[in-house]
Amino acid sequence: MTSLPPASPGIGILRVLVGGVVVGILVFTYVIGIPRQGASLVDYFGYFTNLTSLLTAGVLIATGLLTIRRRSIPVPLTSARAVAVACMIVVGVVYNVLVPGTGSAPAWVSLALHTLFPVLLVFDWVLIGDRAPMPWRRLWLVLPYPVAWLGVVLLRGITDGWVPYGFLLPERGGMSLTLHVAGLMAALVASGSLVWTLSRVRGFGTPRRSKESDAHALAQPYRRASADATRP
Repeated sequence: MTSLPPASPGIGILRVLVGGVVVGILVFTYVIGIPRQGASLVDYFGYFTNLTSLLTAGVLIATGLLTIRRRSIPVPLTSARAVAVACMIVVGVVYNVLVPGTGSAPAWVSLALHTLFPVLLVFDWVLIGDRAPMPWRRLWLVLPYPVAWLGVVLLRGITDGWVPYGFLLPERGGMSLTLHVAGLMAALVASGSLVWTLSRVRGFGTPRRSKESDAHALAQPYRRASADATRP
């Protein structure tokens, strides 16, 4: 996978603004709402939605700043963005399809983090052509972050009894926990597969190879063959 030419600075400004708004929403929700319930900052970012939104906002802001400066997006940052989009798709689908309307956050916060942000990320990923197709051999990249999150959460559930979601409670039993974890991993792989597939859509601004460059590329094997044939 190679880096592509950057998008327009206007796209970069929008990315920075969206990422900044998400960070602002997270800070506002913590300062105004969560302390009243006695939760710590560690507990607050123990929720997959909150932590993933924060990390994704950081990736989006970093991508936007490079775009504003008209610099190509490095491959590792594009990979991080792909993983972030895949995780946010799972956040949106789980909330809106499986558990709509749950949670203690204000309705507008849930709408912003569980619907608008994931949708904007998908639109950005599909429509803006400053990312190369993601290699399928790197699909495994969608798993390390959620696996690490799960490991920390389950460890906390065993040690101090705190988990962000009821289905992760140890008292639910090993079978229930195993099925929920397996379902989450399967959803992440499916979401990652969708993101990897969408990376092959030609977005706006994707450079097109000219006919001359295509002809030059096709001629290379014949030129090499001719050169080999003339060697003693």
